[in-house]
Amino acid sequence: MHRKILRLALPNIISNITVPLLGLVDLAVVGHLEGVWFIGAVALGGTIFNFVYWSFGFLRMSTSGLAAQHYGAGDDKGAREVLQRALLTALTAATLILLLQVPIERISFYLLDGSEKTEHFASRYFYIRVWAAPATLMLYALNGWFLGMQNARYPMIITLVINLLNILFDLLFVLGLHMNSDGVALGTLLANYAGLAVALWLLHHRYPGVFRLLPLQHLLNPAPLKAFFRINLDIFLRTLCLILVFTFFTARSAAHGDILLAVNTLLLQFFTFFAFFLDGFAYAAEALTGRYIGARDLSRLRYVVRLLFLWGLLLSIPFSLAYLIGAGPILSLLTDNREVLEAARPYYPWAVLIPLISFPAFLWDGIYIGATSSAGMRNTMIFSTLVIFFPTWALTREPLGNHSLWLALVLFLISRGVTMGLLAKRYIFTFSNANHDAHHQRDRDRGTDRAGTGSRQLSQ
Repeated sequence: MHRKILRLALPNIISNITVPLLGLVDLAVVGHLEGVWFIGAVALGGTIFNFVYWSFGFLRMSTSGLAAQHYGAGDDKGAREVLQRALLTALTAATLILLLQVPIERISFYLLDGSEKTEHFASRYFYIRVWAAPATLMLYALNGWFLGMQNARYPMIITLVINLLNILFDLLFVLGLHMNSDGVALGTLLANYAGLAVALWLLHHRYPGVFRLLPLQHLLNPAPLKAFFRINLDIFLRTLCLILVFTFFTARSAAHGDILLAVNTLLLQFFTFFAFFLDGFAYAAEALTGRYIGARDLSRLRYVVRLLFLWGLLLSIPFSLAYLIGAGPILSLLTDNREVLEAARPYYPWAVLIPLISFPAFLWDGIYIGATSSAGMRNTMIFSTLVIFFPTWALTREPLGNHSLWLALVLFLISRGVTMGLLAKRYIFTFSNANHDAHHQRDRDRGTDRAGTGSRQLSQ
């Protein structure tokens, strides 16, 4: 079982590491420009896209969980239907984003509080990067489907292509052509379309059977469509809460001024680096949880959950130690602004603490996604957001100032891990609470001796 976990986790770790590295490069190239507002522009512009794109994160998560369950049940037609429905949804959503880009931008900067220069450059960043919407959302669906089919290698290849090209474009456009934060946005745009081209080629190469289009009326069949959107609505609400927390964190940071906005943005990269690293194991949790629920194998499901938490604990300890020893030198690589570096010192302990307290939440996320237990994810996230995060900030903002944001974030992460763990018996280890898609349930009732055949049929 360790080998199965690592076979799925390691490719995702390799690809995920490039994501925060890309964020570090984005901040590093603008952090060495004259003017601290370029860091804020990338932070605020990125926050808008976090809100927009993370809102559609259900495309990757639900596609991964549903595809994994069809894979475990040996249902190739169901797996093909999941991908085609997800891609149709992605294209529809991307069209809406492009049509509504002006009101999205205006509402965003009404809610976000930055300096005049920061908002000016963040707005330019937005109007360049927004045209990546079709590629970004289609990649959500494609990467989720590959992972559900127990194929972690293709998402790794796609992500490496995107992020390595993005880094090269950053260096070319920002340092070479002096395009400041506009160059960061243009690099992201071009890299995403290159990644989409690679993803479609890989799909055609490995799974040519998936291109046999199902009739539109089949994709719009009310019963499976209702189950699909029920799961996606729950995940959307869960993701909306997560976006709300981090958007609020950035907005309140901006309200403290450009220096503290830069400090909090840079320190969040410590959290992001660990999060994307551990997400490799969360993605393995999605694939294996869905597979064993599809195969109705409760004993292996319990076993893989125990091993995942062992890996999570073993990984969080060295990260906290590294942050304890090297927080200052790491920040010095990101910016040479002495005022920002000095202002960051009091906040080092938060960066050290986060890996140790956050890994249960990340792993439970993957397990709940694989089980398509979307109601459990939604309920625990709403509780942690409305009962823990915002009340903590409101009660401590006067005495603690900027520290209140970090305290609220830490308690929010602890709450998510604890509540999902307490509800796991109900939502994960009782199969009746898993996906209730009608045709998928029918296939599972026929038996599980065909597990994995779907992947082979789609390859033909």
